[in-house]
Amino acid sequence: MGRKLSAYEKDVFRYCNEILHYVWDPIGVAGSPYARDEYDSYVPGVVSLLFSGSDVSAIAKHLTQITTDSMGLNAGRQRDLETAELLIQWCQALKDRGPC
Repeated sequence: MGRKLSAYEKDVFRYCNEILHYVWDPIGVAGSPYARDEYDSYVPGVVSLLFSGSDVSAIAKHLTQITTDSMGLNAGRQRDLETAELLIQWCQALKDRGPC
């Protein structure tokens, strides 16, 4: 049996999911309510990197690998860097906010 996630951890998962869907969105489905779960399977890996203290470069590299290896699309390195920066900023902002 796994441990329960803290409020902070739940928030990081939720915001990561939203950032991947609405900001990163390499296949361009952010406008479709039917595709809201399109990137769900990538959230745990990204959150794991965030929780381990990975830097922008490592997270962006992970996003690029997903885009090229899993999706078979061309890399969007600038998009991946900007998304990684935003993910780290939100993770830190949620942490700074303190207990909910």
